Amino acid sequence: MRRFSDAQRRARLQARHHLARPASDVHTVAGDLVGLHATDPATPYLAARARVAGFEREDLEAALYVDRTLGRILGMRRTMFVVPVELLPGVIATCTRIHGDREHRRLERMVDEQGIADDPSAFVGLLLDETMDALMRRGEATAAELKEDVPRLDERITFGEGTDWAGQVGLSTRVLFLLATQSLIIRGRPGGTWKSSLYRWAPMDAWFRGTLPPTPSDDEAFAALARAYLSSYGPATFDDVVWWTGWNKTQTRTALSSLELAEVDLGGATALVLSGDATERRKPRAVANLLPALDPTAMGWKVRDHYLDPDDAAVLFDRNGNIAPTIWWEGRIVGAWMQDPAGEIRWRLLGDVGADGVAAIEAEVAATQAWLGDDRVIPRFRTPIDRELGA
Repeated sequence: MRRFSDAQRRARLQARHHLARPASDVHTVAGDLVGLHATDPATPYLAARARVAGFEREDLEAALYVDRTLGRILGMRRTMFVVPVELLPGVIATCTRIHGDREHRRLERMVDEQGIADDPSAFVGLLLDETMDALMRRGEATAAELKEDVPRLDERITFGEGTDWAGQVGLSTRVLFLLATQSLIIRGRPGGTWKSSLYRWAPMDAWFRGTLPPTPSDDEAFAALARAYLSSYGPATFDDVVWWTGWNKTQTRTALSSLELAEVDLGGATALVLSGDATERRKPRAVANLLPALDPTAMGWKVRDHYLDPDDAAVLFDRNGNIAPTIWWEGRIVGAWMQDPAGEIRWRLLGDVGADGVAAIEAEVAATQAWLGDDRVIPRFRTPIDRELGA
């Protein structure tokens, strides 16, 4: 069994995730990383800036909203991703639609428990139809605009009663989320700036103007997504695949069983690579990167010891597993960064990177600062280290 050292794994992630040499365009990066994490609206922009030569905000906006070669959907781990159009049907089949039936039942249960309708099933079904009809007539619309056409969308429902996260949400939020999990609608251009999450919505088929590839069979879709993940993130353990996809173990075993794989030794743990993909022997390059909160590389594995000192995890992650903006040197996380209220980047190293490392990081901080200009990005999920840097 071939042995893969941590250094070799870092060299692979640098090369395959475009951290050592930039890519030519954002579509390539989104494909090679099997999607850019997009729960925080700024993340795909900053992730692309770190990986695409001469990247500007307009490049991602054009791919998403003009050329529509990328789409923003609910994907792996019930998380938002920006995904190339050629991968969309597979991600929808294996990740997005899995949540549809559950979300439908959840909404019916909430309607029933809160006495909104005597027949929750009929009520929800009619509300979905009315919302889709209104969206089809408008072509694109915000939630507020849809409420004008379907007034019942403005009703409020309560969630989490008796907990510290209890609150209220409009029916529009739940209905639009449900329609998205059924892949009937998609998030379009947001109102406001590139950091906004106030999206317009559009019917999925109309948005892509007939360019979506055919939906693969379930077996083909599961196998294709597992192959794409291992091509970009391998070597990876079985548990890494389960974690990254959000699949259960049975789904993961079935997907992997149809692939030609090789086992490799990570120094006590067995991992998987695609057959014929276990021969690279490189050293990490001396490159510094500033990656955003929830960057796909930082969130790519369940076990991260090859690029993150386990002792540093407590300050970099919040209690739900969301990672802060990170500083990378030679393919590993060595620190964190954030912007202060004036927009200036503050940063902190978690260990010694040597004089060359500090100089390279300082240069990358300056480049990131120049790209941000007057914009200030506040991570949606706050971690111990960005609270400390912001103190």
